[in-house]
Amino acid sequence: MKFTQRLAYYLSGFAIGLVILMFFLNGKDASCDYGPNARTVKNISSKPIAYSDDARDFVANNAMDSLTIVNLIKYGRVDFTRSNTTLDSCKIYHIDNSYKQRDMELTVENCDSIAKILDMSYVNE
Repeated sequence: MKFTQRLAYYLSGFAIGLVILMFFLNGKDASCDYGPNARTVKNISSKPIAYSDDARDFVANNAMDSLTIVNLIKYGRVDFTRSNTTLDSCKIYHIDNSYKQRDMELTVENCDSIAKILDMSYVNE
């Protein structure tokens, strides 16, 4: 069997396999969240979010809504060097992101059943 025939058989089988995978994975929420940042953000985002008084005041003063807060957490970068992940019950994470071209910092307490935003602030203010 010539190389071109083997290549044609391989590519046709590969294409059929891709079509079958697309059929089975279509509509599924399949994701590859294997990095520590992605796992932490996904864990925090999957829980109901509560606000401390300071965070609630910051949100009200800057006219933010809950969808903005969820997106700040979801697309943020967790700073593990400043986070306290050694606690037993509720770990505290620092999440960096930007909102309206200004750098922001969120401090989130991640417990078993709820995530509480302890502090929100703009960086360098």
